[in-house]
Amino acid sequence: MASLLDCDGLDLSNFAGRLINWKAWGYMAVDGHVFDIGVQTWRALEALQAGARPEHAGPASEHDNGNGALMRVLPLALWHQGDDESLMALAAQQCLPTHGHPRSAVASAMLCLWARAELSSVSSSWDAAAASLRIHGPAAGLPSEEVELVLDSAHLQRVAGTGYVVDTLWSARHALDNAGDYAGAVRSAIALGNDTDTTAAVTGGIAGIRFGLSGIPQTWRERLRGKDILDELQEKLLCRAQVL
Repeated sequence: MASLLDCDGLDLSNFAGRLINWKAWGYMAVDGHVFDIGVQTWRALEALQAGARPEHAGPASEHDNGNGALMRVLPLALWHQGDDESLMALAAQQCLPTHGHPRSAVASAMLCLWARAELSSVSSSWDAAAASLRIHGPAAGLPSEEVELVLDSAHLQRVAGTGYVVDTLWSARHALDNAGDYAGAVRSAIALGNDTDTTAAVTGGIAGIRFGLSGIPQTWRERLRGKDILDELQEKLLCRAQVL
């Protein structure tokens, strides 16, 4: 979000530089401390530090579909003002510095569309997002076969909260489907086990849109560390919205 606001758009070089600063200096990390970096993201950031172009730094084999790019994409949906096709294209582009396989791009695009539908209070937000992904995804550069793989509803029957990008996406849907409030959704995500922080982060993003700030327990908000960072970004985002 900071990069989007400061550059007035997605600038991969600027964004990649901030990722490197996060790894090396704790930029934007809570308490300035980076406590965990996934293996795939670590490899990509090492490549970036060695001079790789952001567009080509992310590992791109089918086995390189961790959930790091999905975990960070939500701010794009909050910032973006264009049509679904351009939103999907940018969601795919933001993956590239760390996740180069199109499956990660499709999952990230789906999350953005799901968030957009929630922001518009669409009753069947997942279905609306899936329909748009199928219609506009290929024009945004997303392979149809990957779209169908990510949207295969069989994933819902085997959610496990793992670090696999498709499982993370469907685990978030599972958590939202089985909860009536923000706390319940996050707790449901954590209860799946495995990659609990990322599953809960993705779930919490959508839950935050659905239930609003007031839906987050007051005690959770009061004890949140790193709130100063979020408050600053929120102020900048609101200022941008007023200008537009």
